[in-house]
Amino acid sequence: MPHFHERIKAFFNNRWLVFVCAMWIQSCSGVGYLFGSFSPVIKSIMGYNQRQLAVLGVFKNFGNCVGFVAGSLSQVLPTWGLLLIGAVHNLIGYGSLWLIVTQRLHTMPLWVLCICIYVGANAETYLSTATLVSCIQNFPMNRGPIVGILKGFSGLSGAIVTQVYAIINAPNQASLILTIAVGPAMVVIALMFIVRPVEGPKQVRASDGSGFLFTYSICLVLAAYLLGVLILEDFLNLNKTLVIFLAIGLIILILLPIIVPVILVSLSKPKPPAEESLLAEPQKQEVDISEQETSEVILNEVEDENSPEVDTLLASERHKRTGHLKPTNLFQEAVDRVMRLKWRKGPRIGENFTLTQALIKAEFWLIFTSLVLAAGSGVTIFDNLGQITQSLGYTDTRVFVAMICIWNFLGRVGGGYFSEIVTRDFAYPRPVSMAIFQLIMTFGFIYYAMGWPGQIYVVTVLIGISYGALWAIAIASVSELFGLKSFGSLYNFLTLANPAGSLIFSELLASGIYDYYAEKQAAHQLQYPVSALTKPIHNDKSLTCEGTICYSLTCGILSGVCIVATMLTLIVVYRTRRVYAQLYGNHIS
Repeated sequence: MPHFHERIKAFFNNRWLVFVCAMWIQSCSGVGYLFGSFSPVIKSIMGYNQRQLAVLGVFKNFGNCVGFVAGSLSQVLPTWGLLLIGAVHNLIGYGSLWLIVTQRLHTMPLWVLCICIYVGANAETYLSTATLVSCIQNFPMNRGPIVGILKGFSGLSGAIVTQVYAIINAPNQASLILTIAVGPAMVVIALMFIVRPVEGPKQVRASDGSGFLFTYSICLVLAAYLLGVLILEDFLNLNKTLVIFLAIGLIILILLPIIVPVILVSLSKPKPPAEESLLAEPQKQEVDISEQETSEVILNEVEDENSPEVDTLLASERHKRTGHLKPTNLFQEAVDRVMRLKWRKGPRIGENFTLTQALIKAEFWLIFTSLVLAAGSGVTIFDNLGQITQSLGYTDTRVFVAMICIWNFLGRVGGGYFSEIVTRDFAYPRPVSMAIFQLIMTFGFIYYAMGWPGQIYVVTVLIGISYGALWAIAIASVSELFGLKSFGSLYNFLTLANPAGSLIFSELLASGIYDYYAEKQAAHQLQYPVSALTKPIHNDKSLTCEGTICYSLTCGILSGVCIVATMLTLIVVYRTRRVYAQLYGNHIS
């Protein structure tokens, strides 16, 4: 019996169990990606035009990404506190939105709906901060796979919730909002005491490779399964029983990663108490050495070039100031001078930064601006996918929203894995991978702008993969270049790129062009009326646009924006090449 209790304790303190539970939380945290599924019903019931709907989308994106409060609280609250706040935000925000859309509350102005969707979407900042910070602290030497898999499940959450929602067989699309409000909150509350940083050595273990390989395999099978289910639902009229069985199969696949911590704990041999006491201190020293190596001082190119001049100035200053000092005061004066110098210069690239210190670094702003341009372009497609599919003549927008979520998932998982190969096997800067996916995104926008065949399928694949990969790579890069001490604040500032890009490219650019062509088509129909039986009824507040022209100009502009983002990323590569050579050069055999 004592042996069994030790096994149970070891299981709940296993860092792989924390990682698996974090995956489950992330699999229902990114419900904001379903905006393209429920936005048409909001538009029709509330009588909004495309610009008003875009405003709602911008507030949703701000809620998803404005995480200053979550980042600050992550340094003072336990992980379960962050998760509980996120669950409450999700329930109140989306629950209130459902009450308004279903007219259980009196008709509210647009700004009330904006507040509701902001509060609901803001839950993701708390959930992502809690899971990412905990797991990166538990796996500091596997940042690429950790960030890629966790952010991948966040991107896949739209497709997962869509399939679970199919079991309900609700009579109207508005009930999807109720599912979004209740489901994630229940999952988070059930797991919030398990996800946390755990004690123990954090270096790479031999079993980690097998664990990540199994997890990657599950990710690929899960994506293929979801894609197959969507194809079946698109081409066949599935009955209720078959839909339930398919959803149960999906749930089983999501639960399968629990095998990893179960096997690791069952195969591990418990150490005798005497041996544990003897090994406790060496293990602690090993962890301290590992953390010290991770946070070693790494100089960038500019600082390397300036260091001789700085040393000369310090030497002359030291000679002038120490000439009149007594020997007994020299030590104290030297200590004070070193402390003042450290305060003045701050940490160097590769050390631990606070958010304030990172904001004065060019590398941080280059990564952030590149994300504003590229990720902002990608999120424009996510937010307008419902209208894009309708403009091309498709009626079931839910299928394409789920498809882009699947490709987003594969992009995040694959982007983290691909960037890990680039950095660890070749010691190239991780942002090299970021530039590659920005070029792929550029081609996707060009393909749609040219009106080539199957454009909706090509866009969902290329934009979904590239957008997902960008976030996995950028987050891992920031953790390497600016440290883990204030990672929660750095991560949440970085996520501001999404709403900033959405405000510029979705609310101002895409919606403006869409409404222009919608009004032009409506005016043309009034000028050349057709039969009263076939004439579509247009509401002045809810104009619709038809044809490729609705978004082709937008995609053409966004392709140029992504090229600029690629150029900024290459500047980051140039400035950090020596940093990554020192970080990972010694790993190359």
